[in-house]
Amino acid sequence: MSKNCPLCNGVGEVFYKKNKQIYYTCNICNGIFLDIDNRLDYEAEKARYVTHNNDINDIRYQEFVAPIFLSIINDFTRKDQGLDFGAGTGPVISKLLNDRKYNIQQYDPFFHNYPELLNQKYNYIACCEVIEHFYYPKKEFATFINILQKDGKLYCMTDIYNHTIDFDKWYYKNDPTHVFIYQKETFEWIKNEFNFGDLKIDGKLIILTK
Repeated sequence: MSKNCPLCNGVGEVFYKKNKQIYYTCNICNGIFLDIDNRLDYEAEKARYVTHNNDINDIRYQEFVAPIFLSIINDFTRKDQGLDFGAGTGPVISKLLNDRKYNIQQYDPFFHNYPELLNQKYNYIACCEVIEHFYYPKKEFATFINILQKDGKLYCMTDIYNHTIDFDKWYYKNDPTHVFIYQKETFEWIKNEFNFGDLKIDGKLIILTK
């Protein structure tokens, strides 16, 4: 059984199958993607996000997003324009940057659905624990490269799979909204395919520079 990869359209062969859950791995970009029949519909997906306890004043939550927040304040100034993409119900990165008088806006197809923001240009985009939810990652990364200014940066956080991880016991695949999982090679493919100039991976933090 095979399915086409939603990132590169390569052939995906069955990587993991248990009960009704099926993940495929792509022979081109090495992405690991959930079978389309396992995806939640819009209302069920939104309902799951609503249950997330994302309190922007929670110190632990602020510490969790610190890799992106600290990278942004190191690389950019208050004069630069940012976008918190997939900001969700608790846009903590925006809160931390706003506290420092940074200029950042929120976009989320469920909770901050302002598509006009995707027609503007940004110096940086924050995308924390979001890219694993993309049903159409090719479309989303094409959008990112298009709306970034020259030398702009895309900051992502996600758990990256590698062969040392026991996928069957891996907590990350148990969330039904985690439909696309990345490997290091997947980000290298994204860098080359979408003409990013640089890629840095530091644990869960991925930085792509235009």
